[in-house]
Order: sequence, then C-alpha cells, then structure tokens
Amino acid sequence: MTRAEAPYPVLVTDREGGLVYLNEAARLLLPDVATGDPLDRKAPSWLTPPLPGAGDEAPGAARPMTGSVDGRFFEAHHTVDDDGHLVWWLIDCTDRHLAETALRDARTRSEVLSEVSSALLSTLNVPRCMEVAASMAAEHLAEAAVLIAPPQGRRHPLTYAHRGGAVTQEQRKVDVSGVPGLGEALQGFPPVPARWIDPNSIPAWVIPDGFAGPVGSVIVTPLPGHGVPAGALILLRSSTERAFTEGEEVFARLFAARAGAALSAARLYTEQTAITATLMRDLLPPALHHVHGVEYAGSYRASKDHEQVGGDFYDVHPGADPSQETLVVLGDVAGKGLDAAVLTGKIRNTLQALLPLAEDHERILNLLNGALLSSHHTRFATLVLASVRRRAGRTELRLTSAGHPPPLIVRTDGTVEEVPTKGTLVGALPAVRAQTVETVLAPGETCLLYTDGVIEARGGPLGDDFFGERRLERALSDCAGMPAEAVVERVQMLATQWLGGGRHDDMAVVAVSAPRPGSLTAVNGHPHRIDGRRGR
Repeated sequence: MTRAEAPYPVLVTDREGGLVYLNEAARLLLPDVATGDPLDRKAPSWLTPPLPGAGDEAPGAARPMTGSVDGRFFEAHHTVDDDGHLVWWLIDCTDRHLAETALRDARTRSEVLSEVSSALLSTLNVPRCMEVAASMAAEHLAEAAVLIAPPQGRRHPLTYAHRGGAVTQEQRKVDVSGVPGLGEALQGFPPVPARWIDPNSIPAWVIPDGFAGPVGSVIVTPLPGHGVPAGALILLRSSTERAFTEGEEVFARLFAARAGAALSAARLYTEQTAITATLMRDLLPPALHHVHGVEYAGSYRASKDHEQVGGDFYDVHPGADPSQETLVVLGDVAGKGLDAAVLTGKIRNTLQALLPLAEDHERILNLLNGALLSSHHTRFATLVLASVRRRAGRTELRLTSAGHPPPLIVRTDGTVEEVPTKGTLVGALPAVRAQTVETVLAPGETCLLYTDGVIEARGGPLGDDFFGERRLERALSDCAGMPAEAVVERVQMLATQWLGGGRHDDMAVVAVSAPRPGSLTAVNGHPHRIDGRRGR
C-alpha cells in the first residue's frame, strides 16, 4: 500500500524539517499545512520532536508520539524512507484513548470510594463521621462541601469543609428552600441536575469561610440512609474551575450513598448505645450505703470481665422510717450474660411491687414464683431475703432462703455461724416452701449474703479446687469487727485470687453490719453517730 492509498494521514519531511509530502487524509486533518512549510511551525507541537541524526537510534524503533488534533487523539509513528526523509504515519486512537481514560478514572474513583468507606466506617461517632464525609468530599469531588444533617428542632447541624482548610461544624436555623433541590434531597428525593442550579442564587450560609468564590458550579445530592434520609450534601466549585460533568455528578451520588450509609450506621449505633445505657441503669446492682443506722455494702462481678450484668443481683429497699424493716434481696438466676440479666430485671421489678408484703417472706416468694411460671421464661432462680431493723440498740434480722446458700454471720469473737434457713427454688415448682429464721446482730457483727459463684470459684494451686464454704468461713473469721465494705472487699479479693485467670460464674456479695457504738456513719448523706441505745 502506497502513502497515497493509506487510510490515515501521512506526512513526509526532509532532514531539515520541511514538509515535502502529505496525502489527502493529512490535508483534511491539517488544512493549514502545505508542502514546503516547516513542520515545527504549522503542525501541532507534539508532532515535531528533534530530528534523528547520524548514529541515533533508528526512528522506527522509537516510541510513537501521541497528542490531539481537533479533539481527536493520534499516535504518530515515524520511519525513514530510502531518500532519508522522515515519514510520519498518524493513526487515530481516539476510541482507545477514551477507553483508557475511562478505565483510569473508574479505577481512581473505585479507590476513592474504597478509601471513603474505610474512613467513614472507622468511626461510629456521628459528628466525626460528618466531619470525615465533608472533608473527603471537598478533597476528592469539589473545592468545598457542606453536609446538612436532618434538623434537630428548628436547627440543622451543618458541617463545612473546603480543600486545604479546616472543617467546621455548627447548628443553624437555615432556609433550605433557598437552595434548589435541597429540600427535596433532605427528604430523600433524587437530585436535580447541576445544570439546573444557578450558582448566583446560592445563599451565603452555604459557602464555607475561605472559599475562593464566586461559585461557578453546584451539586446538591441526598445522603440515602437506612429507611430514612441521612441528610444532604452540597458540592461547590468556583468560577475559575471547570463545571461538574455528568460523570462527576454520578460519582457524587455514589459517594453520597457511602456517606449516607455510614452516617445511618453511626446514628443507629448512637441510639442503641443510649437505649442500652438507659436499660443498663436498671440492671446494674445499686450502690449501697448506710440505712437507718445499719451498714450495707455489696459487690458484683460478672462471669466475663467485659460484661457488666449477668444472672446474679442484689437490692436494698429501705423502710419509710427507722421503725420499719429494710428488705435486702440477693439472688442468682440460672444462666449467664444478658439473657439471665433480663430475668433478673423482671424479678427485681416484681419484688419492688411486692414490698408492701415484705413482712411475709414466704408469701412474697410464692407470688414471685407464680409470676415467673406464667411468663415465657424457662429459667429458675434462687433467692435469699433479709428483713433488717434497728431496735433498742440491736440489729434484728429475718432471713429466708429459697434454694440459696445459707447466709453466714460473723460474731464479734470471730465465730462464723451458718443461718439454718432453707427453701425451694423460685420459678421451678408450683409452690415455694421456705423456712424463715430470726436472729440478732450485736454491734460490730456482720451477716453475709452471697451467691454460689463465690464458693464454686474454681482455682487454687492446682487450678481445679473449689473455694468452698469452709475456706469462706475461715476468711470471714478474720473479718470480725470490720465494716461491711471491708468484709465485702476481702471476700471478693480472696475469691479473685483463688481463681487466678480461670473461668468463673457470676459472683455477688452483700454484707449487713451493725456498727459499733460510737462509730461515725452516714444517714441520708449526713454524718451520724451511733450511740448504741437508740435505733437510728
């Protein structure tokens, strides 16, 4: 095929760069170029490389030159003919160039979306997530970005970011109708095309401080959420930048979808955390203190260190005045973790409602038993009830066990007594049978209520021995005369040391102590001295 018959442009130059020949296809492509013209003055600059000299690499082996002419892309391959002329063969590679550009852009955008997803999902804090989304939008999509969250009352949380600047957040009452498509975007409707938005109509509150205006191009796109919109995103470019293309609008919607999903996840996590915290407050054991002249202390350790609640629980329900009994409840629900904690909450609420019947322990236990049997729960529980009252300088107790380890009393001389109360489980049989025992604590004496997680703590030198009742009693004998809080701390410390790093059940301990005469305690948050003659 001759040069004249070639389907693509062909140009021939002499050694000095003068044009000596061009075929018809070249004349149509470069109408201002004629034979005799110097190629470096008439042809595009990318088409005039330094001419090869003697001893240079053969031009035919050189890499082709690439460039554009009237919006089309060409590769210029050059060879030397028999006369020593340089022959340029211009091959149209527009389609390939566009495909490669599209592929390169797609890869870049895919990398950006991956980076965006990773950054946004790395935090479940809503303000931080908004900050990251606005910052990355300004960096990768536009010169500036404004993220508008759903209103909180009459104000919208706004996050401003511009490339190279700081991200700022504020809450402001704004008129969303002043931005075309923003009201619809906040409701989750599809975005309006950028070409429909007049940049000159954008209100001042949209433009971040430090933005190099005036605004030249705007995109408004919704942030889709999980079921409800997560907000809207406004992207801005100044008049000195090119306008957003249709492809960039599509990419902005993809970015917004990732940001909206991350924001929804962060908001859902925040809401669930708040709900969990509210519910947890009712499940956590209460802080114990002095009530009507009697010391109370408690300690709870869940079976897993990362958990806060489980199947063990305790409560102290003070009487309305010092002449009335204070009801102490300590229990153990079968099982561990949150499932067991849910049932402890039900039991504690039921017992709270049964407080007017606290004088009859067995009746309370049977009413609670009926409530558990009528529910969907299949778990049972063990309980110990203690009614405590100060009278005539003595601390009187009524103790009732329902399938629970018997309470232990530490006398002033270090003797440890087991209270002979016993009964059947709650939530397992049609009726509860229980025996109530009355006893008295002298000043300085303590009654300890505990769950089987303490005595069944497995560990020791061989790692497989129970802590056991006898070891607990020996530990308590050393606690004679100690305050309730010190007794509880010692029991929990010894049980924990016995365990080492081994697995264990929930452990709960409550101590009820009669203060020594003359000891300083607190009643309702105020210092109060126990005189040993009057029940306080």
